[in-house]
Amino acid sequence: MQQAFEKDGLGLRWRGDGTTLSVQPWGKDAVRVRSRLMADVIESNWALLDQPEDQESSVELKGDEAVLEVGSLRVILRQTAMCDGKVGYETFHCSISFEKTDGTPLLRERDRGGSLDLKARDLRPVLGGDISLTMSFESPEEEHLWGMGQYQEGIGDLKGCTLELAHRNSQASVPFVISSKGYGFLWHNPAIGQVSFSSNVTQWSAERCDQLDYWITAGDSPREISKAYAAATGFAPMMPEHGLGFWQCKLRYWNQEQLLEVAREHKRRGLPLDVIVIDFFHWPHMGDYRFEEEFWPDPQAMVDELHSMGVELMVSVWTQVAHASENWDELKKNNLLARAERGLDVHMAFQGPSAFIDMTNPEARKFIWEKCKENYGKYGIKIFWLDEAEPEYGAYDFDNYRYNAGPNVKVGNIYPQNYAKAFYDGLVESGTDDVVNLLRCAWAGSQRYGALVWSGDISSTWKDLRCQVAAGIHMGAAGIPWWTTDIGGFHDGVITDPKFKELLIRWFQFGAFCPVMRLHGDRRPVEEVSAKDGSYRLPSGAENELWSFGDDVYAVLEKYIQLREKLRDYMRDVMLEAHEEGQPVMRGLFQEFPLDEKCWSISDQYLLGGDILVAPVLEAAATSRSVYLPAGASWTDASTGDKHEGGQSIDVECPLDKIPVFLRDNTHSELVGMF
Repeated sequence: MQQAFEKDGLGLRWRGDGTTLSVQPWGKDAVRVRSRLMADVIESNWALLDQPEDQESSVELKGDEAVLEVGSLRVILRQTAMCDGKVGYETFHCSISFEKTDGTPLLRERDRGGSLDLKARDLRPVLGGDISLTMSFESPEEEHLWGMGQYQEGIGDLKGCTLELAHRNSQASVPFVISSKGYGFLWHNPAIGQVSFSSNVTQWSAERCDQLDYWITAGDSPREISKAYAAATGFAPMMPEHGLGFWQCKLRYWNQEQLLEVAREHKRRGLPLDVIVIDFFHWPHMGDYRFEEEFWPDPQAMVDELHSMGVELMVSVWTQVAHASENWDELKKNNLLARAERGLDVHMAFQGPSAFIDMTNPEARKFIWEKCKENYGKYGIKIFWLDEAEPEYGAYDFDNYRYNAGPNVKVGNIYPQNYAKAFYDGLVESGTDDVVNLLRCAWAGSQRYGALVWSGDISSTWKDLRCQVAAGIHMGAAGIPWWTTDIGGFHDGVITDPKFKELLIRWFQFGAFCPVMRLHGDRRPVEEVSAKDGSYRLPSGAENELWSFGDDVYAVLEKYIQLREKLRDYMRDVMLEAHEEGQPVMRGLFQEFPLDEKCWSISDQYLLGGDILVAPVLEAAATSRSVYLPAGASWTDASTGDKHEGGQSIDVECPLDKIPVFLRDNTHSELVGMF
């Protein structure tokens, strides 16, 4: 019998239909699948680490069928051949299905449909040599899906959703998904595209690429799947101590004395403070990557005083370079900026025309790090706010920009990962081994570069608050364990408005139980700013400190910032679990309780680590809410000490100073009665 397949190292290869198909073991219970038109596959590890050296597998060739087993994952390839009367010659096809080694089905390609002659792997050539790609799978019945990064939808279970595979301000597309059927799936392609998890088909597409490339793993639980994914794409570093407490920020502290006085007031009041942030336009021109001397006359003295108080300083870095910047000519001359494919080469016009640094270019990454090392690092600054990480084009015309790595439409989603890498590599090379940097976007693999992702410039509304709960869970499921949000929302919060004060309190309570607790926002009314010579500077938002909203609000906020400090030991343990086991910090209930069917559909509650269940209040004027307690554990109300068995919903009283929190199986009794 002629073999339709051939062994390829530890995996399998098939040729036919004008394509080469490669299936390689890529982890203990995982494989990587690639296919390319008229050529062998490419070794482009966008997010995946190298194939493990100790990889094991078994291969069985049976004529028109081949079976590859990797740990608990079985991959079955079947070739069919038929004389196609429509074309007058014999055609060959290969189908792929995935199951566990005990026979439990996981996922399989969409069937050809007889005379429909559908293509599960549809690689279509386009002018210039690239391909457009559509990959279709059968849609498993009664499947639940979580992950995919951050979309401002407020939706939990993604079954039935269609998602854009592209980044925007407040949207981070991280194409990894966990299925209740027992598999995790990574779309290993940084191209602009789309995914649809519909009832009849799961379909992934890329507008431009070189090849099909995805990774799939089997696991008996979401915990196993998360660990396998982290092993394949990189574990997050250990969160440094200053990431466990409270971060203070606003748009924007515009001078040195103003910022120092806020830190001093924290210490006078006995309020914990780990990090304070200097936001954007502390520079002369966008892309100068240095302090403007008039407003920041002695950075070294500033950093030294903050360090004496136990406070780290974070500074904002943007990827835009203004035409007026002192660095423009060098960057433009050396092709270190992204380039528009058509029209004027202006990518954004905020505070003047600018273009984005090309983060896919190693020389550009080196340039921006060296400038920041020279102008910030020398003062002892080692935390950077890497803003505009999507990047945020003035118009999201994804097909109109080109990078060193290729057209944006083909590789654009890799940008935030490369941005994080630039500063991670630079900091590690400079001797910093506890890297955490704040970014507004991420892609697969960003976690290994110390990326703490926040949810972007969201509005100060109850709807936006609700959306952040689902966003945080999805980011964790997508392999990004470090996540945070602007407490209070970013846009339009008026500090004297009673309605905003209520929203802020509820958001602050939620923030105390986020992976990182960070207060930020562009509050109203604004403060006008000008230089000594009268020249215009970007305005500053209103005050945004705990004491800025009145004594009644302060009393509640103070309670929760102190509570966060009490959680420090617990948060350190949870961060260690993220570092060593690849587990989310903010977890959907399904992550710990996958056998409880209800846990797969809940998006307004979550677990902080494995032991603390948090049910934020997400409606105005609400003084009670329903809370579901997962089956398989007992739960203690952290406010009252009352105990409840899991597997039921209960109504919980939650006046304005209380967020419903429950403790698993009699753990953390020290928290009972604190709020």
